[in-house]
Amino acid sequence: SKKGNKSIYFSWGYNKDWFSKSDLHFSDPGTPDPIDKTKITSYDFTVYGATAKDRPGFKDILRTDLTIPQYVYRLGYFFNDKYGVEINFDHVKYVMNDYQTLRVKGTIHGQSIDKDTTISPIDFLRFEHTNGANFLMLNFMRRQQLLHSKNNKHKLSAIGKIGGGIVIPKTDVTLFGNRVDNRFHIAGYCAGAEVGIRYEAYKYFFMEYTGKEVFANYTKVLTVASGEAHHYFWTFENILVLGVQIPF
Repeated sequence: SKKGNKSIYFSWGYNKDWFSKSDLHFSDPGTPDPIDKTKITSYDFTVYGATAKDRPGFKDILRTDLTIPQYVYRLGYFFNDKYGVEINFDHVKYVMNDYQTLRVKGTIHGQSIDKDTTISPIDFLRFEHTNGANFLMLNFMRRQQLLHSKNNKHKLSAIGKIGGGIVIPKTDVTLFGNRVDNRFHIAGYCAGAEVGIRYEAYKYFFMEYTGKEVFANYTKVLTVASGEAHHYFWTFENILVLGVQIPF
């Protein structure tokens, strides 16, 4: 597009993620056991330095459902050739590794604990944001053209984005043998930056490859019964999208 032209666009793609270690704090002041109502479950403990992995699911892209893997979408508006804003959604899956040995400190069922503990998903803890850690962000963008063909039908640009927003996880938790796959809910906030390259073809189509760093703070995660969890982490994403744009 010529200098000064505006455009709107939509893009869809997928991501691969890496997570920092995270301290997970779990608390419940007291909930009757689902099986034995006379038994009260109460706890307030922290698991320190947990590692986690993603679950890309790329093999499911063509086999089942486009939304099974770790997808992303963007809806954006360029004010001109250089500046724009974007609604940016990342469906990221956070899976805490089972059977790692971690320090656990606090109280469980009225008993103090402060020791290295094997995180067993069967009788202690399993924790996953597997229907998404889900970052919804508003980004401000800067685009800088690097190359273009003589007829201007092919362009290569550097692109940078910075912004923030909310996290909307759907968390699957097993705690002391009780499992709950929770509903989607706003559980905290996130902020991040994204940089990469954008190839535009024939005015209406583009491909974008970026690296993205996000800080995500889950201040109130729904767990089992009236329990809650809190944790935060850094994540690095590799993102590839295909998009359609409409200049005007």
